Amino acid sequence: MNTENIYIHNVNDFVAMRKAGSLTAKILDALKNFIEPGISTEDINEFCHRMIIKNDAVPAPLNYKNFPKSVCTSVNHVVCHGIPSEKKILKNGDIINVDVTVILDGWHGDSSRTFAVGNINNKILSLLKTTYECLLIGIENAKPGKKIGDIGYSIQKYAEAKNFSVVRDFCGHGIGKKFHTPPSILHYGSIGEGVEIVPGMFFTIEPMINIGNWQVKILNDGWTAVTKDKSLSAQYEHTIGITENGNEIFTLSQNNSDFPINTI
Repeated sequence: MNTENIYIHNVNDFVAMRKAGSLTAKILDALKNFIEPGISTEDINEFCHRMIIKNDAVPAPLNYKNFPKSVCTSVNHVVCHGIPSEKKILKNGDIINVDVTVILDGWHGDSSRTFAVGNINNKILSLLKTTYECLLIGIENAKPGKKIGDIGYSIQKYAEAKNFSVVRDFCGHGIGKKFHTPPSILHYGSIGEGVEIVPGMFFTIEPMINIGNWQVKILNDGWTAVTKDKSLSAQYEHTIGITENGNEIFTLSQNNSDFPINTI
């Protein structure tokens, strides 16, 4: 069934997406105790790749439009699509977003979390908290009767009230048996804009929030997006399905580390 090219899923599809999303969450959960100063982003890639294959799934990013690795690792001022490398060694005080998408029995589970490497200062902690709260606020507004624009408006209003900026060059997306489909989920916008949210839609919400300006640029590798002003950027992402009364988060942590930062 199609609504303005947006696929509307059935009960069996929800079952399949729960399994894919659960595996993605399991991998991100395992990273909480793996990420530490001194490891490389390639170490993270290999860790995730092995875990995905071990669970009879496929890493969706690998060879997707020629992306060379199994996950994206975006450190500090890298906004998204960072390519894992043996040369990139994590240091105390860094932040890193790891974006994991598995294909399990033909279905995509897509989620990301930003991790602190060692100890971070209060300004960076505020960025991470605000970004995670933006994700939750976006999810709160993703329910039947609302419009897609309501999600972006709520995220932008919250982030800018905290004096952070919202990246506009990348957005959430429909997902299911395909990695990226309509609708596009902008993380900024106006109330009442866009298509109506209806039960059966599957999509990601994945706000990218910067300490500085929102503008980004793509590096020469054709993938890595960085902030133009080299300010820090954070991101959190969930895959959700719209239900009759609200939504279901397919990629929830199983060990309460959706926000994997140890705070005192």
